[in-house]
Amino acid sequence: MENLKLYDGEFKFVSLVWEYEPIGSGELAKLCLERLGWKRTTVYTVLKKLSNRGILQNQNAVVTSLVGREEVQRYESQSVIDRTFDSSLPQFVAAFLQDRRLSEEEARQLKSLIDQHKE
Repeated sequence: MENLKLYDGEFKFVSLVWEYEPIGSGELAKLCLERLGWKRTTVYTVLKKLSNRGILQNQNAVVTSLVGREEVQRYESQSVIDRTFDSSLPQFVAAFLQDRRLSEEEARQLKSLIDQHKE
């Protein structure tokens, strides 16, 4: 699953694809110039790299994703928990909430998520 690791610029690029797909590669290049300040050559280099990794597809100059946002988010969040918190979800949550107060609604949503995922 290492191929799901996206660097910041790659994530921004793929986010544009997720938002506008299916999108013509020329239109994507214009959008990247507008939003990311990228030249056409950079767009096509990154597109080729992500296509080779199986994240995007460019067929007949139409770009679509092969991997969804949720799958990338799941990989990235698990990677952070594994690398930074010794795979401990409770340690991650404690660090995240250390200087933060939850609203009643946020607490209710989190309790509901925990209940749904109990064994």
